[in-house]
Amino acid sequence: MGELLQMDASEYYWVPDIKWHLHVAIDDATGQIHGAYFDFQETLNGYYHVLDQILTNQGIPVAFLTDRRTVFEYKKKKSLLDEDDTFTQFAYACNQLGIDIDTTSVAPAKGRVERLNQTLQSRLPVELRRKKITTIEQANAFLHSYIEKYNKEFALQLNSSRNAYEQQPTREQIDRTLAVLSDRIVDKGQCIRYRNKFYIPTDEDGKPLYFAHKTKCLVIESFTGNLYLSIGEQVYLAKRIEEHEAVSRRLDPEEPKKEPKKKYIPPMSHPWKRQSFIAFRNKQQHRISC
Repeated sequence: MGELLQMDASEYYWVPDIKWHLHVAIDDATGQIHGAYFDFQETLNGYYHVLDQILTNQGIPVAFLTDRRTVFEYKKKKSLLDEDDTFTQFAYACNQLGIDIDTTSVAPAKGRVERLNQTLQSRLPVELRRKKITTIEQANAFLHSYIEKYNKEFALQLNSSRNAYEQQPTREQIDRTLAVLSDRIVDKGQCIRYRNKFYIPTDEDGKPLYFAHKTKCLVIESFTGNLYLSIGEQVYLAKRIEEHEAVSRRLDPEEPKKEPKKKYIPPMSHPWKRQSFIAFRNKQQHRISC
């Protein structure tokens, strides 16, 4: 148990007239469901919640077998080199935990999770209807008890307690690992914009720290929603700014206000206009003489 987990998402009308995506992970050796989560689309958030359940309840598995989706792997276009592969958010989290990811586009290669999807599509909507569940929040809360019931009824019960799972990470380690990373730059107001809100880095005492315009920053949103700002190999707390100025005078508050430049209009005697000025003058003199 724990040597290989097959992972997939299934789109279905789990409740009447509403399509959700059920993200699941099933152990290949025992057939036990080790994680399940509903979301409106097949998303990183859905797979992060499944991985969170696995790490919390079981530990760190050896490998995942998944679809070839960009949430798991990404290769630069027109590149055949392995070193040009780019870590996705999910793949980076698995790399930090030491979990291998194998991908395949052939459905029979991951037959166990494909059969699980068919089984759940025939059974789970009935259970949700019996419980009068209509919202996705209620459905996710119900999944915990349903998974336990499913595993007792259908999964292979091992006589040995030995498994391939490594030691369970702490809650803090899971929260830090299942993070969403986003590149940003410091704006002219010395703040960082993230999800249409503005933040400023602070030290442990809550004192604001100011960085120059266009300084590169990495926004780290932890699994529980806490925000951190990484600048120059240092990680700072993020404090939300309610009122944000487009330009900050913090670095040079005594800078005098610049007057707008007046538009320069060259005179007619200017060298650039000399020929046209002479032609215009001769024309006027000719008109007077006539």
